[in-house]
Amino acid sequence: MEYRILGKSDIKISAIGLGTWQFSEAWGVTEYERAKEIVAKALELDVNFFDTAAVYGRGKSEEFLGRALKELNARDDVYIATKLPGDFLSRDDVFRATDKCLKRLGVDTIDLMQVHWPPAWHNFPTCEYMRALERLVNLGKIRYIGLSNFAPELIESARECLSSTDIVSLQIRYNLVERDAEKELIPYAEKNKMTILAWSPLAKGAVTGKYTPENLPKFTDVRSEDPLFSPENFNQVYELVKVLEKIAKKYNKTPAQVALNWLLMSSPVVVPIPGAKNPNQVLSNAEAANWRMSYEDWREIDEISRSLRITRVIW
Repeated sequence: MEYRILGKSDIKISAIGLGTWQFSEAWGVTEYERAKEIVAKALELDVNFFDTAAVYGRGKSEEFLGRALKELNARDDVYIATKLPGDFLSRDDVFRATDKCLKRLGVDTIDLMQVHWPPAWHNFPTCEYMRALERLVNLGKIRYIGLSNFAPELIESARECLSSTDIVSLQIRYNLVERDAEKELIPYAEKNKMTILAWSPLAKGAVTGKYTPENLPKFTDVRSEDPLFSPENFNQVYELVKVLEKIAKKYNKTPAQVALNWLLMSSPVVVPIPGAKNPNQVLSNAEAANWRMSYEDWREIDEISRSLRITRVIW
């Protein structure tokens, strides 16, 4: 496994992390033993960065991850990132929710606490929740602060509230199909030495080669109404998939591994955090690191990817 520094911290995290939204009803991994197998495989492959959130399974993901790391005697060897949703950002709730995260994870300190999304439906002042998080850093309950799904203007506002620490990471949707983050967010992160934690780096499986326009099964998870899998969009995505399959054969890799490797090559601040529903998917994701495709192959993928015109107006 290759490693990258988390923002301006002293933490070295694996270039491919493990997202654990899968440990929830949303994705279907609701049995603890399966979750433990997934975590164990990640550890075996030297993945040391695990991302979860308070809302994943209403705490189930945090509980499963914390319990697995404890039973596998791995807490001291890994870094745990979790997130507080926008609904939990009043000052008192920041402390209350963090206490619950600590309890569910079974840890004394959270390595990276992220704001999951801005409090768009509430009127919590930005400085109120950011200063509460900074107080938790000073009290030793969290080590670093990150933001998830924030626009640059909101990131700037959040940073201005801090006096003794800074934001180390931005968690954003970023994959070969959805590249809007390259317009503002990734340049902002590069300029300010922040890590980009790329969620949905495989476009919820759309670029893995598992599906074709004729074989789009009825999803029973969060993809059931995702616009990417509508015929209008997926017919375009499949043209990209065919290129990924061609290049994958050249390197004896899978389309998913090529897609993740493309992200790693695109910026030194990008760390994909794909999820996994079984240990084999963990292995596949981890093997996207420690190799590089040629510049010519990167460019071919770049060009077909840029030609996509994805719409979310499907009804």
